[in-house]
Amino acid sequence: IVAMEPGWITNRQIEASRVAMTRHIKRGGKVWITIFPDKPVTKKPAETRMGSGKGNPEGWVAVVKPGRVMFELSGVNEPLAREAMLRAQHKLPIKTKFITRVGE
Repeated sequence: IVAMEPGWITNRQIEASRVAMTRHIKRGGKVWITIFPDKPVTKKPAETRMGSGKGNPEGWVAVVKPGRVMFELSGVNEPLAREAMLRAQHKLPIKTKFITRVGE
């Protein structure tokens, strides 16, 4: 899966995509996740006045730019891989597309 637009992908969205793919391909195939959530996102508590410093870390995100390969699959035929990737794409907040590697 390749990103078509910039965005932040949370660790939960990455995990949901991984689960959707691995459940669809069942036993065969191998999944690679090529993004990692390494940017902390902070949030102030609810009903807090402005100011008084930065909020506490709330979660982690992976910063994705257009053209970034996010997930890779091998060991399965193309129709099955396409369907598995489609299920993973529905879990992501940005526009993505499916590409195939030419050398295979």
